Amino acid sequence: MPQATTSNSSGVPERIGKYDIINEIGKGTSGNVYLSHDPYYGRDVAIKVYHIDATADGRAAEIARKMFFNEAHIVGMLQHSNILPIYDAGEEDGKYYVVMEHVQGARTLGAYCRPDNLLPIEDVVKLIFKCAKALHYAHSRGLIHRDIKPNNVMLTPDNDVRIIDFGIAIKKDSDLPQIMGIAGSPSYMSPEQVQSAELSQASDLYSLGAVLYELLTGFRPFRGADLSQLLNQIVYATPPPVHTLRTGIPEELEEVVAISMQKEPNNRYQNGAAMAAAMTRVYQKLQQGSKLLDAQEHFDILRRLNFFHDFSQGEIRELLRASEWREYSPDEEIIREGDLDDRFYVVVSGNCIVEADGRSIGRLQAGNCFGESGYVQNARRSATIRSADQATLLTVSATLLEQVSTECQLRFTKVFLRELIERLQG
Repeated sequence: MPQATTSNSSGVPERIGKYDIINEIGKGTSGNVYLSHDPYYGRDVAIKVYHIDATADGRAAEIARKMFFNEAHIVGMLQHSNILPIYDAGEEDGKYYVVMEHVQGARTLGAYCRPDNLLPIEDVVKLIFKCAKALHYAHSRGLIHRDIKPNNVMLTPDNDVRIIDFGIAIKKDSDLPQIMGIAGSPSYMSPEQVQSAELSQASDLYSLGAVLYELLTGFRPFRGADLSQLLNQIVYATPPPVHTLRTGIPEELEEVVAISMQKEPNNRYQNGAAMAAAMTRVYQKLQQGSKLLDAQEHFDILRRLNFFHDFSQGEIRELLRASEWREYSPDEEIIREGDLDDRFYVVVSGNCIVEADGRSIGRLQAGNCFGESGYVQNARRSATIRSADQATLLTVSATLLEQVSTECQLRFTKVFLRELIERLQG
């Protein structure tokens, strides 16, 4: 026999089914959400209790009941890392509830849809990639979400995402009572959803494209003065290009937005996997651009060092391609006395301490070099070098140095030996 649901003076139930309630953590149009702890599995859970009160509004109560059955039906059905799992569902004393994963500290993407609080473009690309993969998974199981919007995507503290709220989802070949007609959030509805046409997975991908648009710009694609005007724009208008609302948007990313928000479903991405693949290509392009930017920044820094004053621009770029850029924390060992090491080092920034036999014998600063034993095969280091503070070093492998042009090799050897001789004379 189920236990009765009891409430305290604040109106928060003390217990729902077998779950003791800790506190209320959210309110929505369809129900309230409470925090509980499942002692059997040793995990915190969120319990959503639907507003089902037939005496107040029969239509609203019927919709809430259908939403409950929708979500209850997918208990254990969707097991994807980017879809919020539903563990349990039940009814007690006329109260319908579902039990879900509780993600401490999570926020919805709605918090990052303001022009003054936008996420970095690279982060947006990664988040939408995960959403597209998750939707592809749900679609492959016959589910169409129908309400993809920023507030239905949670962002966890470690920058992962969870798609939530399958309350108005429809499932192919299902006998469940479903909410028919226009259902969802108007600003993110596809043209066919607005017109109550038959929906496919392409409708969710349109909505995800609208979410992408808003995360990039801080503005919704369409903003009508009233609902009628908004729906008319969704069906017939084209949103302002994203690059007019935010600078630095890659052309490839703008193309993803345009394809996913095509009016005709057949002109959008074939499925979530195809959209995710497009986001992967955008991400790779961004990464390449970042590497090019790093290379230019590194070139500019080296050009200012005395060590590289005699190098041509081409020789510096050759050396950069044959080297590594390394960061060291204060008091971190760079090379150890007695070790075999064929690398040459140039101090780019910070200071280093030279030690031999456990005592300090000198200091190196930006522009200095060390690693002369790299010129002698199988030679061991004669000193220990450690960072005195935060330091950046350029490290050049003797093997890679042999692969640059003869002119660059000669220039490096000449400057390196001159620096060592000047240090010895000093």
